Amino acid sequence: MDLYCMESMVEVKAAADPTSFNDDQVLTNLLTIEEHFRPRWWYSQQVQQDINAHMRSILAGWMLEKNHLQLLGAVCMFLAFKLKDTRPLSAERLCMYTENSISPNELLNWELVVLGKLKWDMAAVIPNDFVEHFVRRLPLPEDKLPMVRKHTQTFIELCIIDEELAMKRPSMIASSSMGAAICGLQLENHDQRLTRDNLTQRLAAITNAEVTCLRQCQEQIEHVLAVSLKKSAQAPAIIKTGEQQQHEDQDQGQSKSSTPTDVQDVNL
Repeated sequence: MDLYCMESMVEVKAAADPTSFNDDQVLTNLLTIEEHFRPRWWYSQQVQQDINAHMRSILAGWMLEKNHLQLLGAVCMFLAFKLKDTRPLSAERLCMYTENSISPNELLNWELVVLGKLKWDMAAVIPNDFVEHFVRRLPLPEDKLPMVRKHTQTFIELCIIDEELAMKRPSMIASSSMGAAICGLQLENHDQRLTRDNLTQRLAAITNAEVTCLRQCQEQIEHVLAVSLKKSAQAPAIIKTGEQQQHEDQDQGQSKSSTPTDVQDVNL
């Protein structure tokens, strides 16, 4: 199941049942399930080390079969809505969104295929599952919550596309990403409980993680961000007209974030 299609599901769930994020048992269950399935991602870097050019050409040829690729994406979205949304899409409506390039019967048949490949386990824990739990347990300013969520999500996406960080457990990725977001937004100026050391200790206590491991993971995420921003800065400049440059200069003061390393500029 595509992790990115789940990005907005946290907000949907929060709106539907906000009390669940204040329930310690829900968070405990997530941490328990995460530990149970740890070997699945812990050893995943050992999988498919022998991929060669021939295999890639086969994959590229399969991806050119647009109907199959779109059908698989539609099925994954269909399952994601069933799992997370309070009002899931119907098969007919989802097919309509594909301009009827697939039929409801195809969608339902492939749903069984995908579920079979997943061994009917769709409740895998992902970093996004923890974000709202952390938000409810940290002394964050109410007016900064949207920015904290946005920056945390950006850091999570950075982790997912980084080979080493992607091997971390979801709770570690989520807590380190939120720590990096809060530190980057300099929220310790609002509350001394949000200083780097205090924040790391709070998040470690929430997730039952080692403080040292959490601190190292956050530093690693911040390093990945710095490298990404450096690459973006070194990218060839786009030639702009005088009018475009003038508008950019005027907007710079309004859009510039107070974050020392601005996650809004990261190149994903």
